[in-house]
Amino acid sequence: MNMPNNEIAALLRLIDDPDDEIYSTVASRLIDYGRDIIPRLEQLWEVTLDETVQDRIESLIHRVHFENLQKDFMNWCNADKPDLLTGAILVAQYQYPELNKQNILNQFEQIRRNIWLELNNYLSPVEQVSVFNSIFYKFYKFHGHELTERESKFFYINHVLESKQGNAYSLGVLFLALYEVLDVPIFAVNVPRQFIFAYIDTVHDLLNKNNEGEPQIQFFIDPANGLIYSLKDVDTYLKKINATEKDEYFIPILPKKIIYKMIEELCLCYRYRKEEIKADELQQLMRMIRDSDH
Repeated sequence: MNMPNNEIAALLRLIDDPDDEIYSTVASRLIDYGRDIIPRLEQLWEVTLDETVQDRIESLIHRVHFENLQKDFMNWCNADKPDLLTGAILVAQYQYPELNKQNILNQFEQIRRNIWLELNNYLSPVEQVSVFNSIFYKFYKFHGHELTERESKFFYINHVLESKQGNAYSLGVLFLALYEVLDVPIFAVNVPRQFIFAYIDTVHDLLNKNNEGEPQIQFFIDPANGLIYSLKDVDTYLKKINATEKDEYFIPILPKKIIYKMIEELCLCYRYRKEEIKADELQQLMRMIRDSDH
């Protein structure tokens, strides 16, 4: 975008204006410049001693980043086949707008390659998962935390890859994305109050509404720790919580729904910590997912 230096210089001088109406006009005009204005705002922040003005500058930078994130997120929502890993990266960009996306993709590819080298067509489903778990949890030492810890950092994929610590959603997204590129039929399913995966023998049978009988689920997996559960285990759990819509619980969840549920849990973290503005902004992303399905 063409950036007239005279106008920008004038606007930057007015950031400290005590009149809220003037500041609001200045802020809107600066935000209209998009990402290109951020270096100028950062330069101004570095030479500003007034903390109130620094707060205004930080707020402006965040608003620019968030508007751009919304545009990218909308494009993702409206894609023919939204990619799960890309969705997780966009969620992370809310907190880390300058994160290095290529670095994340490189780390992902390295993990994929190490698992792929150990897999072969002669392994049974359980053996495939065992190989995956051995590399994912033992070699790379990924470790899951409970959602009840209410730690927002465990939702962000860049932090997960750096620290090797996450929760069911962040580890789960990484888990599913890896299985997808490895062509292993594991999918998130809609079991109430849980985020678990199913090894589905025949996806076609599951999605074919004319097919009789239950989907060919071999077993379930907890992405927080890699534990395998049988159909009997999950049936016992469903009876315990008085869940009755069994068929509905075994339908694979699409990427947009997974990211929606991930953001929903992340919102709860920020609500718990009284960071209402962040929670409200994340809910805007959730609305974008809902609206894109109508």
